[in-house]
Formats: sequence, structure tokens, C-alpha cells
Amino acid sequence: MVIVIVERKERLVMAKDVKELEVFKSAHSLVLRIYKLTENFPQDERFGLVPQMRRSAYSIPMNLIEGSNRLNTKEYRRFVGIAKGSAGEISYQVMLAKDLGYVPEEVYSELKNKYEIVIKMLSNLAKSLAKKDQQIIDHQHHHHTPSPTKKNT
Repeated sequence: MVIVIVERKERLVMAKDVKELEVFKSAHSLVLRIYKLTENFPQDERFGLVPQMRRSAYSIPMNLIEGSNRLNTKEYRRFVGIAKGSAGEISYQVMLAKDLGYVPEEVYSELKNKYEIVIKMLSNLAKSLAKKDQQIIDHQHHHHTPSPTKKNT
């Protein structure tokens, strides 16, 4: 019963703090940047690359929010993994947009670098959550060791 309270308390802290994480702030500012960038794409991309890029971009902070509101760190970590996958997608989509002539080389380089940083931050967040998970497991084992059985004499 005590462990449930600890997990609930941890969950509230995670949910409250996610918007304060640097990775969330960076991902959010990149969403705004991608929306602005794709406004100038050719009209025939409005059902192609534009919504794909926007979806990949906003999927990163959305998955961080959703994951942080889950019941435990294991679930949160899974959503961080999904966010990392989306960061990989948008990195490729920006390269494709550059190769199609929609994005200048210098803008591509800047976005590529920023998404590489976001990917590293997501990896670090996943590692941190894995450590928290291990601490909870260790805590459970530490507090639930069976007491020695009494012998009848």
C-alpha cells in the first residue's frame, strides 16, 4: 500500500514538471519553427509532406505530456521512446524537404543539429526514468523481504 502512494506522488511530480524540462521546451519551440517553415511549402505538399512534418514535430512534446501523465515510469519511458522515434522521423523529413528544394541548406543544418540535441535529451530522459524504475523495484524488494518463519518447538 505504501508503494502505491510513493508511485502516485512520483506521478504527480512527473506530470507537473514535464513542461519545465529542457527537452520539452526545445521540442515545443521546434514545433513552432516547423509550422512556420512549412507555411511556405508548395501547395501540392499541403496533403503530403506538410502534415507529416507537423505531426512528427508535435508528436514529440505530445508524447512527453502523455507519458508523464501515465501511471508509472515504465509507461512514461515507453512514450519517451515514441517521442524519440518522431524526432528521428522529423530529422529525415527536414532532410527530404531540403533535397526537394523547400528548405535552404543553412536552415536544414540548424534544424538537424537541434533535433540531434533533442534526441540526446530524450535518451537521457529515458535513462533517468529507467534509473527511477530500478530504484522503485529496489525499494519494493527492500521493504518486502519475507520475515524468517518461526519454528514450532
